[in-house]
This record gives sequence, C-alpha cells and structure tokens, in this order.
Amino acid sequence: MIDVTIAGGGPTGLMLAGELRLAGVRVVVLERLTERAVQSRGRGLHTRSVEIMAQRGLLDRFLAVSEKFQVGGLFGGIVKPWPDGMDTAHPYGLATPQQLTEQLLEERALELGTEIRRGCELVGLGQDDDGVTVDLADGTHLRSRYLVGCDGGRSTVRKMLGVGFPGQPATVETLLGDMEATEDPATIAAVVEEVRKTQLRFGAMPDVDGNAGVYRIVVPADGVAEDRTAAPTLDDFKRQLRAVAGTDFGVHSPRSMSRFSDATRQAERYRVGRVLLAGDAAHIHPPTGGQGLNLGVQDAFNLGWKLAAAVHGRAPEGLLDSYHDERHPVGAAVLDNTRAQITLLGTDPGPTALRELLTKLMDFGEVNRYITEMITAVGVRYDVGEGHDLLGRRMPDVALKRGRLYELMHDGRGLLLDRTGRLSTAGWTDRVGHVVDDGEEPDVPAVLLRPDGHVAWVGDDQHDLLAHLPRWFGPASD
Repeated sequence: MIDVTIAGGGPTGLMLAGELRLAGVRVVVLERLTERAVQSRGRGLHTRSVEIMAQRGLLDRFLAVSEKFQVGGLFGGIVKPWPDGMDTAHPYGLATPQQLTEQLLEERALELGTEIRRGCELVGLGQDDDGVTVDLADGTHLRSRYLVGCDGGRSTVRKMLGVGFPGQPATVETLLGDMEATEDPATIAAVVEEVRKTQLRFGAMPDVDGNAGVYRIVVPADGVAEDRTAAPTLDDFKRQLRAVAGTDFGVHSPRSMSRFSDATRQAERYRVGRVLLAGDAAHIHPPTGGQGLNLGVQDAFNLGWKLAAAVHGRAPEGLLDSYHDERHPVGAAVLDNTRAQITLLGTDPGPTALRELLTKLMDFGEVNRYITEMITAVGVRYDVGEGHDLLGRRMPDVALKRGRLYELMHDGRGLLLDRTGRLSTAGWTDRVGHVVDDGEEPDVPAVLLRPDGHVAWVGDDQHDLLAHLPRWFGPASD
C-alpha cells in the first residue's frame, strides 16, 4: 500500500511530497495536466517561504533563477521602503515565475524518490479505518493510507468529502495575461502611470519573466463572468484596455490569459479522517499581496512532518489535528487582509480616502513592519501553550559558532539547540537532532524546534524537556 497519495502537482503538492519523502514516506503525486502550466499565476516567494527553502537546503537553487526584491507593505497598492528591524536573516523576497518554482520543487521531489503521475485525474474517493481508495479517470484505482487534496480552488477532493467552503462570492473581476504589444514602450509606460493614479487594478509590466517585448497586462473586467472556468479572449483584453486606458496598446500574440476575482472562501475543515486539504483546495482569495502560492507552500511545510509521523505510527495524540488548528486561523487571516486590500484598491471616494490615510500611517516604521511581517508570514505564531515569548514563533536563521541554524535543519528533523551543554534528547535521536552551541543567539538557554522551525519549548531543565518531547515527537524509542 502507498503511504500518501497527493492530488495535485502544483507548488503545494510538490512541497508536501518533498517533505514526506524526506521523512521516508512513500508518496504518489497525481497531476491532471500532462505538462506544467505556463499561465500567469504566483510569481514569487515572500520572506517566510525564502526561509523555508533555506531550511531545506533549496535556497541556492531559487537564488540562481530569481531576483531579490525588497518592498515593504505590498498592501493594497501601497508600496513603501523595506522596514528596518525585521527579525530575519533573509530580509527579501524572490521574484520567481511559478513555472520555475514548480520545476525546482518537482526536481527536489523526484530526487528524493517521489512518484509523479501526469495526465492522471482523480474522479472518486472512499475511505475506511485503514486507508483511502481513489478512483482514477482511466478506470483504475489507487490505495493509500492517507490522501491530501492539493488540487486547487475547485478541488475535487474537497467536493467529494462534502466539506463546506463558505465565504464571499466574487463582486469584481480582473483580467491577467502575458502578451506582446505594438505600442511604443515609452507611451505604454506613460499611459500606465496616468491610469494608475486612479485605477490600481491596472498595469502593464514589460519584459515579464525575462521575455523581451512581452507585457503582463492587468485590467479590470467588465463585471463578473458567468462561467469563470472559461479563459478570457484577446478581444476581451483589447475591449477592456480601451475602456480603462483609452488604448489597447496593440496587444497581440498572447502567451497566457486568465481571470481572477475578489471571491474569498475557506474550507470548514482541513481534515476528514484520512483525507486532508492544503493550498487552494483549502482556501481561495484574491492575489493581492502575492500570498496565495506562499500560503500553500507553508501549509505543506506545516503538514508534512505531522503526516509523516502519523504514517510511521508515532504521532502523538492530536498532532495531525493540529494541522487544522494551526493553519486554519492563518488562512482566515490572509482572507481578511486580502478583503481589506481589495477595498483599498477601489476607486470610490471612501476607499480612496482610506488608502491615503493608510499610506501616511505606513510611514511609521512600526506600522510598515507589522504589515510587511503579516504579508510575508514571518509574523505567524502558533498556539503551543503559554510561556516564553518565543513559543510558537519560527526561529530565524541565527548565526551559530558552527555556521547558521538553517544549515542544521536540512534533514527535516526536529532540533534541540542547546547553549547549556547539559541537556539530552536520548530516546528521540532518530527524530530530533541535538546541537550544543554557546553562540550569542538565541538569548535563551535552549530551544526545542519542530521540523518546521517553530519553537516548541524554551528552558534549561531536562525533566521539563522530557515532558515536551513526547508532545511533538511521540514516545521515546526503546
């Protein structure tokens, strides 16, 4: 029997596959598409996702094909300088086309032994106490211990589970496409500058993804399409460009064309028995702030080690349920902030006045830092109990005498970072590394880090440590 079937081979599914394989779990990824999608979608990694790649030794691969950016805020069209004092060793984002993100994550998953089946569509599922059976479009079946639906906003897995997907329906829609233009670049830039004084849901970014002469066009649609599964046409783009900007820029030869709306919805539950949901299958929202791809990758990073522990039969009670408990509030917060951003992007007097006010407020460093940490997810804190202020937060990539912290986390295990030299992880050494380092950071005696880098314990007492190790890593080995 396969350990885990993953429905969906986008960034979320591929990140999860890599995490599971790192823990020795047998994984099969089912992807409906025969080839990797090329349309305009997520285009970069925010700071927390950059940290995640560093934690797993993948950052150099992304740096080789990406450009760093440092823009604070990124909130509702408001752009500010990068704030001072962010608690990270990686104070930047990476502009990476989603095709490259998927390519790098797929290469990693394959290197670790993941089986990826393209052109393979899930059309049915059933579960019992021992596992999950999925029905495939070609009439075959697949049996596994667990199934994770990473199959997008119209998730087949979620629908077949009967999980509610409440939220707000679309009220506005935006067209997004990559295409060439015959108009002079200087003229296009001047028109965009003028239109964006009042319409922030408009843009024409040149040479997108390094393709000379190709523009990424963003323009408000004329209402909400009845059939949102149907891609817009080139004529749709031309018509809306003329309506909004007075010219269609002579756009032609589209590379990709799609639409997105301001709809926000979230699955009521992220787990039903042996089936779980992650990424867009669990939540949809507008792309404002560029959070969607990152939110899915971070879902996978939270889920992977917990699901691996369940597969191996050493997950403590409640560990797998903590995936929903921790990630559902994070997803809900992203839905809220994207709703706020869509309001700020409005052209009516109220949203305009609100945007002007927030623009002034973000000149205050604390406000800019708060919003930037929210968008980049470095401010996420999980509820792991009361105590030290570090509990539940992710540990930054601090400098140690022997290098940097994240270099010690490539194996996907937990880690005890011990400045005392008196503590022990005996009984859990197969799941928790132990590093004695008396460097300057962190300024605590010792921290126990979960495989996702979040702090599970702070202290210097061995008995107290022994009370916390089983909560996150299961019973001690004989």
